[in-house]
Amino acid sequence: MFKEIHVTGAGSDAEREKLLRPFGFKGNYLTELWQVAVKLRSADGGKGIGLGTQSVLYGDATLFAQHSEAAGNALMYALTGKALELVRETPFRTPPELLRKIWPELMAAARKLTYHNVNPNFVLNSLVSVDNAAWLLYAAENGFTRFDQMLPPEYKAAMGHQNKKIAILYQVSYNMPLEDIVAAADRGFFVFKIKTGYPGSQDVMLQHDMERLSAIHAVLKDRRTSQTPDGRLLYTMDANARYEKKETLQRYLDHARKIGAFEHILLYEEPLEEKNDEQVGDLGLRIAADDSLHTVDDARRRLDQGYGALVLKGIAKTLSLSLPFAQLAHTRNVPCLCADLTVNPMLVDWHKNLAARLTPFPGLGMGLMETNGDANYVNWEALFQRLPEPNATWERPSLGVFNLDDSFYAKSGGIFSPLPHYERVFAKYRDL
Repeated sequence: MFKEIHVTGAGSDAEREKLLRPFGFKGNYLTELWQVAVKLRSADGGKGIGLGTQSVLYGDATLFAQHSEAAGNALMYALTGKALELVRETPFRTPPELLRKIWPELMAAARKLTYHNVNPNFVLNSLVSVDNAAWLLYAAENGFTRFDQMLPPEYKAAMGHQNKKIAILYQVSYNMPLEDIVAAADRGFFVFKIKTGYPGSQDVMLQHDMERLSAIHAVLKDRRTSQTPDGRLLYTMDANARYEKKETLQRYLDHARKIGAFEHILLYEEPLEEKNDEQVGDLGLRIAADDSLHTVDDARRRLDQGYGALVLKGIAKTLSLSLPFAQLAHTRNVPCLCADLTVNPMLVDWHKNLAARLTPFPGLGMGLMETNGDANYVNWEALFQRLPEPNATWERPSLGVFNLDDSFYAKSGGIFSPLPHYERVFAKYRDL
């Protein structure tokens, strides 16, 4: 039985990180992302520092559009502070239990704070730093020093693999120059995640999305890789639920067939709006659910609608919620992949631990995850050097994959190692 943990000290801090260019998705653009650090201390002296990257646009696009970018981030950061108040009042044995206990009150607090019927993803995103800190505190209190050790028993079956490689989804935003995409292919990337759902009406969106696919396919279609079974580069699409009807999506896919791009598509991620209940199992390709997944019941509903993959976002919706999704997918024999939130390098390593243990993705024979921070942060290299082992073999991509050796699994990608930069950040807190 896991030890009951009582948090007596909790603090947070945030650092603003600029992006190289406006980053477009969900019909809008980001220019910066706040990096939030949380430290928890237990009554018995255990400690844990967790990081999170805030993305208000991902969490609630409507709320993002109602405020300045800084104001939206301030609202999410304030919600993290409310979560810490609740954590101090809530004993727990495992982080998933903690999430379940504080969730109802935190959702109510979010609506009061924002004067908005806020999307659950906004609240989940505000909790990532808290959840990661809770996992490390729980590990410290129970004497766990490896990722596999700290997994509660009910999730171990879904996390039973040890992939030697993780294929990297290279994200292509609305406005990424074609020469940057070509340069990525030159560096060996072979799975390109194309952001669809361009700003504007459904007709404007569809026209731009089709033109964008044509332009991208024109520069990638003849390239080859040794990482896929037939040598072709692969595409995934992500509309972040911008398509209102299946009919519009079908028109996009018909265009893909017309230009010869369809056979390159590995999957299409969350194309339809959250409340859309149309069946998608007859579209001729794998449709993955992401934004619409807030609970296990949501995931079950999407699978019943013919969705053929679940997207795990431990770095956007908490590890505590991702594990039940992975377990459901395991029982339904449905693959999972891990998608990014343009997170910092330490969070990439948290996500590697998740992607590394999932069943190899069909058609690839390896894990599958997205990471795009290196292409978007002004100060990516400085953030990278804060890693406990920036020169470790698992840290830098090689020919479009992360190579995972025995040391990665032995050290859990470094997530249990001290973080001197953030220890200094919290040095001013006397109760931490």
